[in-house]
Amino acid sequence: MTTTVTAESTTEPLTSVAQQPCCGPTCCGGAADADDAAAHPASAEARAFASSRAAGADSAVSDATSAAALDVPGAHAEEKAASREERIEQAVRRRYAAAARAAATGGDASCGCGCSDEAATVFGRALYGDGEAGGAPAGALRASLGCANPTALVDLAPGQVVLDLGSGGGIDVFLAARRVGPAGKVYGLDMTDEMLDLARANQAEAGVANAEFLKGRMEDVPLPEASVDVVMSNCVVNLSPDKDRVLREAHRVLRPGGRFAVADVVTVRAMPPALAERLELWSECLGGALEVDDYRARLAAAGFTEIGVEILHTYGLEQAGADAPRLLAELNLEPTEVEHLFASALVRASKPA
Repeated sequence: MTTTVTAESTTEPLTSVAQQPCCGPTCCGGAADADDAAAHPASAEARAFASSRAAGADSAVSDATSAAALDVPGAHAEEKAASREERIEQAVRRRYAAAARAAATGGDASCGCGCSDEAATVFGRALYGDGEAGGAPAGALRASLGCANPTALVDLAPGQVVLDLGSGGGIDVFLAARRVGPAGKVYGLDMTDEMLDLARANQAEAGVANAEFLKGRMEDVPLPEASVDVVMSNCVVNLSPDKDRVLREAHRVLRPGGRFAVADVVTVRAMPPALAERLELWSECLGGALEVDDYRARLAAAGFTEIGVEILHTYGLEQAGADAPRLLAELNLEPTEVEHLFASALVRASKPA
């Protein structure tokens, strides 16, 4: 197994909770409902597989980091009554539904919480050059919340089948569809109705015929075993409360020799437990971030080989904003405990041939 960690000398600021623009739209929870399925019928392959999976679905949710209970002041009543995993899902779903509504009405979802000038250069639409994003619908770019441009970081070939976990407004799906050509296909998977509606509207505007958006969970992908060549994602895996299951599902749907290539937020050392216990930090792409070595170990446990983690940017506190001191005080943390803790990374792995 090959593992690589590359650190960049350039340090970017870690924005506060109030400023953090965050990451990729999520698919980390929620099953498709009957109305959505009727309005947007999936391909015959996806429908047949979803039907067979539903008969014996395993709905258990677990994660090695789920022991601590979340207790967030002001949490919604339904969150207080739900399990930790369900509360994370609800918070994530609510956040990205709001981001989709903002993008659909002409707003910039990547700054849905307010973002600093520095953060805006390493998150969201700024990651796509004019040459590559040219021709993409404006709504797809506005809805971009990622921490990298995964389509620029992985080789895609004509005729390949690609799955994008947490496809959001569809920007990465559309760019990948262009690369795989008419003989290929790209599936976008998302759990948020508002994001799916936005992505399908963007698809119609762009006239992309070789893409399909599916509603579902990345912990339970509605595609058959060994059906795709590449699994990609843009800052979404960190949002799942059951990452081991996400990685097992990615391995299952990949064909032998297939590749896992995702951009994600990671930590370069152990995260203070107080951060992982804050509900809003999960939906901000911080509370659920895996440490680099932990990410590699989980990928190996899921059956992947040729594992590599390349650090793209690290984030500091220099210009985190006025809200950062309050948050650190609430959590009883020193600035040095969070300084340069989080990073965006490209995570690569392969399914053995």
